[in-house]
Amino acid sequence: MLTKVRYTLKEMILWTRGETLLFVLYALLITFLYKVLGFIFIDMPWTPVALIGTAVAFIVGFQNNAAYGRIWEARKIWGGIVNNSRSWGMMIQSMLSNEYTDKAMDDKELKKHKQQLVYRHIAWMTALRHAMRQSKKWEVFEKHRTNREWSRIAYIPERVTSLSDDLLEYLTPEEHAYVLSKDNKQAAVLYLQSAHLKDLKERKIIWEFSFLELQSMLKEQFELQGKSERIKNFPYPRQYATLSHQFVWMFLILLPMSLVSEFANIADKVKMVFPLIAEHFIWLAVPFCGVVSWIFHTMMRIGTVGENPFEGSANDVPISTIARGIERDLRQLMDEEEEQIPSQFPEKFHVQM
Repeated sequence: MLTKVRYTLKEMILWTRGETLLFVLYALLITFLYKVLGFIFIDMPWTPVALIGTAVAFIVGFQNNAAYGRIWEARKIWGGIVNNSRSWGMMIQSMLSNEYTDKAMDDKELKKHKQQLVYRHIAWMTALRHAMRQSKKWEVFEKHRTNREWSRIAYIPERVTSLSDDLLEYLTPEEHAYVLSKDNKQAAVLYLQSAHLKDLKERKIIWEFSFLELQSMLKEQFELQGKSERIKNFPYPRQYATLSHQFVWMFLILLPMSLVSEFANIADKVKMVFPLIAEHFIWLAVPFCGVVSWIFHTMMRIGTVGENPFEGSANDVPISTIARGIERDLRQLMDEEEEQIPSQFPEKFHVQM
């Protein structure tokens, strides 16, 4: 289950429309001052500006590579959760039995214990995805107006229902109260799982070797949870993000001042052959500056929204969809009725959340 986003040039321009308009107006202002009012002192040599642009390109490239690395690591972690969850469901179904016990359970009670262990696992994923969606003070996605517009129209399940309401379906009232009383609610769910397994082992419903295998699965879940929390709680180093932002804007401010004179020089060269074109050639600097500025700024914004892969942007890891997909798999394999199983979260604009 991957995030499905079909970006077109139109959508990208719409996403960055405010900055694009600013770039065009700024280039138009510089060209007007240079051409009409004769402010030739704003002319900047092209060579140092080009060197700045080269350095900025490296910095933006580094930021994008680092952001993609964080997204890809997060996707691998949640891919591990998918594999662990399927194995967990299989082992619960096969390892709980009356084979080694002196006091056999009836099939109904045995099925109830299996359901509790599977439902509690779903509760763990639910608590984990809610924790990953919590806002951190260093996350910057919703500080931009067009990003906030996306958040308002996107379907982000963790902002529609609360964790308390989501957990009611999977936990008993006592367990629900216990989990909500803890700071790390996903870890609290795993503690309940371990205690339940221990109780079943002591009653010999789970063979000792099977108990060790299931505890090993819980240990792996703790590790996957910790890796996911590490990405969430450790931001992309702010010194790199801040410098990248400042350097890009420094370059975008200087760019029209150097390109206008370059277009003026080209106009002088073609003046003898195409005098009419040469008279107005300098105005081509406006759309050219707009395009170059848009490319640099958009690449910076792509890197910025990819720094934290759980914020809820269109490029994030679709943890809600992944968790719901696992839930559907586990409950179908327990032979529950399709009417009892929740449907997959809806996609909006071809994006899974």
